[in-house]
Amino acid sequence: MYQQNCWLAMVEPKSQSRERVLQAAESLFMKRGYEAVTVKDIAKAAGIHHASIYHHIPGGKADLFVEVTTRHLHQHQKGMRDAIVNAEDDLHSQLLAVATWLLSQPPLDFIRLTNSDLPSIDEKAADEINNLAYEAVLVPIADVLEQACLKGVVDHPNLGNVAGAILSSIQGLHAVPEPDVLNTRIYMAEQLIAVFIRGIAK
Repeated sequence: MYQQNCWLAMVEPKSQSRERVLQAAESLFMKRGYEAVTVKDIAKAAGIHHASIYHHIPGGKADLFVEVTTRHLHQHQKGMRDAIVNAEDDLHSQLLAVATWLLSQPPLDFIRLTNSDLPSIDEKAADEINNLAYEAVLVPIADVLEQACLKGVVDHPNLGNVAGAILSSIQGLHAVPEPDVLNTRIYMAEQLIAVFIRGIAK
């Protein structure tokens, strides 16, 4: 196996090999968190020798975590913004589009990110990721609510808190056991969104 991986590393373009490392790292970090993943775990998932990781990411595990988490959050930011733009111009449709995007992606564990992952890395990098997480995932929802408020559809003194509650509720649907899923997770998200809109309707 090792010889096969060495041969693959010789014939595969560096950009493709690096991308395999990034994809493997992103998947593992999102599932397990920073502390529970080792460089050897990433190398094994990418199908390369662990020493080769440093060829692609000289800064090692910490730099790899920062890169893939930043990339992951940018992907969410684009996905959510695109979903909102392509939805009908009403609050329910836009929030449902956001929910559909979020449920199509692996769950984001913000509690673990805040309490475990970020304290384990460089403080400056942690602050940048924390700010990006806010901008990428919470702000798009808050913006939708703000636009609805300007149109006179909803009214609430702290739309940021409502955005956080909507985000948490939708993310929580990832954890519902399959036998307990009512119809589909999208259906369940739609029911939650209806409750939130009724609660803040003007």
